[in-house]
Amino acid sequence: MGDVIELSGNGTTDRGYLATPEQGAGPGLVVIQECWGLVPHIQDLCDRLAGEGFTSLAPDLFHGATASGPDEAGRLMMELNLEQAARDMGAAVDHLVASEAVRGAGVGVIGFCMGGGLALMLATQRPDDVRACVTFYGVIPWESAHPDWSRLEAAVQGHFAEEDDLSPEQARHLEQTLRDLGKDVEMFLYPGVGHGFFNDTRPDVYDASAASTAWTRSLEFLRAKLG
Repeated sequence: MGDVIELSGNGTTDRGYLATPEQGAGPGLVVIQECWGLVPHIQDLCDRLAGEGFTSLAPDLFHGATASGPDEAGRLMMELNLEQAARDMGAAVDHLVASEAVRGAGVGVIGFCMGGGLALMLATQRPDDVRACVTFYGVIPWESAHPDWSRLEAAVQGHFAEEDDLSPEQARHLEQTLRDLGKDVEMFLYPGVGHGFFNDTRPDVYDASAASTAWTRSLEFLRAKLG
């Protein structure tokens, strides 16, 4: 089980959830929340990733706020201060880079829904440190947040739902954009599932088979890119 820690640096002071592997050290991984906040599902993902050998840290981008319904989640997402979020995520990168619980050079980032878009944004903002980026049905709903893809150095893996209203088209466009720039990218489209298929706390959208496949692919990718 992980712990809530204080995150400071890069102009911000806030909290995050940190889970470390039993062996004490592993590749560093920033975990970026969905629009529900730093809820137990995200903390559980950090614990699961630590169980797979990764030192995993989820910054609290909503600073203690969480959503219990989709309207509230949408409001929190659209009210997110992107400059503050960038500082919060940057503080998480800094913490991992400096941590004795992290081995190897560089870190990875994995994000879900809103966090999938922010994971891509972070990879372009911290190209010297972020070596691998996994995005699940990542969306970037803020016009001002569209990344400068030319800055991307990380390898990218994406997981998108066929029955999501936006992500299939977005995935194809992003994959082509990154390939045209010579980036290392692979995108997977999961048939018959909808947005949020990886979230096992939402029985209305969760799909165990697709989630299991995506989990295995993500772990293989992160291990290959981070060591």
